[in-house]
Amino acid sequence: MHVSNHARPTLEDVAARAGVSRATASRVLNASPRVSPEALEAVNAAVLALGYQPNRAARALVTRRTGAVAVVFSEPEPKIFDDPHFARLIRAGARALADVDVQMVLMLVHSPDDQARAHRFLAGGHVDGALVFAPHRNDELVAIVKKLPLPVVYAGKPWGSLRGMHLVDNDNEGGAVLATEHLKSLGRRKIVHVSGPLDELSAIDRLNGFKSALSLDDKAAARVTEDGGFTREGGRKAMAALLAKVPSLDAVFVASDLMAAGALETLAEAGRRVPEDVAVVGFDDHVAIAEHTAPPLTSVRQDSDEQVKHMVEHLMKLLRDETVKTKKQMLPTVLVRRESA
Repeated sequence: MHVSNHARPTLEDVAARAGVSRATASRVLNASPRVSPEALEAVNAAVLALGYQPNRAARALVTRRTGAVAVVFSEPEPKIFDDPHFARLIRAGARALADVDVQMVLMLVHSPDDQARAHRFLAGGHVDGALVFAPHRNDELVAIVKKLPLPVVYAGKPWGSLRGMHLVDNDNEGGAVLATEHLKSLGRRKIVHVSGPLDELSAIDRLNGFKSALSLDDKAAARVTEDGGFTREGGRKAMAALLAKVPSLDAVFVASDLMAAGALETLAEAGRRVPEDVAVVGFDDHVAIAEHTAPPLTSVRQDSDEQVKHMVEHLMKLLRDETVKTKKQMLPTVLVRRESA
């Protein structure tokens, strides 16, 4: 019988080529911080030279790790696939997890049946941890996840007590203040707001920022808001309602770029010129929207890629049992000026 001379390289082969112990080579491949830079470089070079591929099934038996992380969205499917903001988050999650050699498992959890399936899956040892996005008020997902012995990092603040929770949020309230103060600096005085759905804390934070920037001394401010549901059609309808309530409005802060795109359409249909008659500021600075509206949209930039990257880094530390100094991380937002304001 012919025996191949090209047997699959083993961990022992990697260790021998790198000139380190098997234990050190194992620590490098399991991303342990307890290795020297020299050992890290030598083992990685040996892996490349030998074409070594770790046996994930065998590793899982020893480490009880699956090499997979759940990315969980508590939203209906149409919203996930119609809103480019969610597509950006999914891409960012896949890229950030791939960078640390972890497989992404995408979960869309909305109905009670979805929640039951999610509980069974997450409790079944199929993933090592979870990244959870956009839980709403009265959403059972948070209560389900809290009961699991599973490291979890949230995108933004979930409802209820934040004690013991790990999260990475954008400064939604501060960004709304930036947007509203910018409109005031342009001399606009009848400023209205298209909010997101108020069962989401990000929408509430943006509404609160808008209100706080319109001081009590600003007597001429309209202080009128309308819920646009974080959808384009919702933005159209909310803008129409605001025009009916405040015909002389001269500025609008819209809590998402997708809603702002709808609001701009309504303003155009109503014969209101932007920015001459009405200045418009959005939120997200989404690459697929803000630069392509008519006119291009001034918007508050939240860096979704950076948020997801920090979430993954945070989760990896939890999985390695490292001390996490800051459980709740707040990322800054900035105003990006374009022709709409």
